[in-house]
Amino acid sequence: MPFKTLSVALKEWAIVTDFLADGQCCLLLRKGGIHEDEGPGRFRLDYDRFLLFPAWEHERLDWIKPAWLPPKAQLQLADGHLAVPETLAFRGYGEVAKIWKIPSREAFETLDDLHPWAKAQVDMRFNYKMDQPVYLFAVRAYKLAQPLEVKNDAAFAGCRSWVPMPEVSVEDATPAMTDAAFENIIKRVDAVMG
Repeated sequence: MPFKTLSVALKEWAIVTDFLADGQCCLLLRKGGIHEDEGPGRFRLDYDRFLLFPAWEHERLDWIKPAWLPPKAQLQLADGHLAVPETLAFRGYGEVAKIWKIPSREAFETLDDLHPWAKAQVDMRFNYKMDQPVYLFAVRAYKLAQPLEVKNDAAFAGCRSWVPMPEVSVEDATPAMTDAAFENIIKRVDAVMG
């Protein structure tokens, strides 16, 4: 590993960062937030290696497929939203292995078993700023040896993708998914995305 620390994080729903760190999935669906540098809905990959920032903003557990939810999370679906935590637990980091511009909603539907998002969330991503493309990222995730706990700060808030962080050691991280499983998913997505 040519690097030992990271100092930037990509915001994603906390439950999805857990799925990545636990090797349950390796795909991220991105379009862009409201406060992106390029403008609303215009995501740009500024970094190809990043901490997985467990975001609470906009996280709706009712927009995660029920089969993916852990039992405790299933109990918290009354209003669909989770409370803002006082402390954030960073469990892993990711490296972007491949990016696809999704050619159509129909193409994405053929990959339904590879991601946790319910129809309402997928609809929202495709319908927001319809003139902007939706991207699918293959993220090679690594689980930190010990979760990094960081006090939540108002500076982390906002609908944006990238958050600067203090230097974090990732030396003892381990792959969340086997090489074979990861490569099989990339091959399958390649076949669908063209």
